[in-house]
Amino acid sequence: MSDKLDAFVDQLQEQIFDEAREVFGDEGFDRWQHPRFNKKIENPDTHARVTGSCGDTIEISLNFVDDRVSEASYFTDGCGVSSVCGSFAAEMAIGKTVDEIADITGESILARLGKCPEEDKHCAFLAAQTLQEAVHNYMVSGR
Repeated sequence: MSDKLDAFVDQLQEQIFDEAREVFGDEGFDRWQHPRFNKKIENPDTHARVTGSCGDTIEISLNFVDDRVSEASYFTDGCGVSSVCGSFAAEMAIGKTVDEIADITGESILARLGKCPEEDKHCAFLAAQTLQEAVHNYMVSGR
C-alpha cells in the first residue's frame, strides 16, 4: 500500500510541477520553487506594505548606497504568483536609482516573468505598487 501511495504522490507532484511550468514558463517556475530576496532586512532605509484587492499583502524593503538600491527584499502572505512577482520586483530594483525604479511597472514585471495567467496578472501590479510606495516613503523621509 505504501509503494502505491508514494507513487501516486510522486505522480501528483510531477503533474503540479508540469502545470506550474506551463503557467509560469521555466524562469517563473524556477522562481516559484526557489524564491529569491524573500527575507526581512533589519533597519531598512525604506519599507512599504500594500494589500491588494485580492487580499494578498506584499512588503518590500530597500537599502540604498550612493543613491542606488544596494539591497532589496520582499515578503508576502499571498499566493505563489504574488511571491514570484515580489521576487522579480526586488531583483529589478537592485542597482537602480529612485528615478530608474519609476520605470518598474506591473507591465515590466510581467515581461520579466514571461508567462502569467490573466487572472493572476494583478499580482505584478501589486508588487510594482508596493515597490513604488517604498520609494515614495524613502523620498518623503528625506534620506
